[in-house]
Amino acid sequence: MPIRRKPSPAALAPLPDPTEDSRDWRLSAACIGLPEHAVLGTDRTAALPALAACEHCPIIAPCLAIVDPEHTWFDGVSGGRLWRNGREVTVRSGIDTPEEQS
Repeated sequence: MPIRRKPSPAALAPLPDPTEDSRDWRLSAACIGLPEHAVLGTDRTAALPALAACEHCPIIAPCLAIVDPEHTWFDGVSGGRLWRNGREVTVRSGIDTPEEQS
């Protein structure tokens, strides 16, 4: 069983108020302003708005690197992918299933 690491503080910190003058990388995220359940949920249907936003997001690589879903057992959308317990969720016959890990 993998050792569970604590998520990085950057991954857990609440998003800053977009009206504040900040250089926070998350302010460039295409998903900013989406409901929390769309970004941090494990249900694919609820995550569709966040996944669609990822398609034109300028910070996909930093999002994936900082959230580090595989090592933080992240649940939600990061880097254009949906994660459940740190495993990428794929869709097979309309059912959300974690990918098989080798």
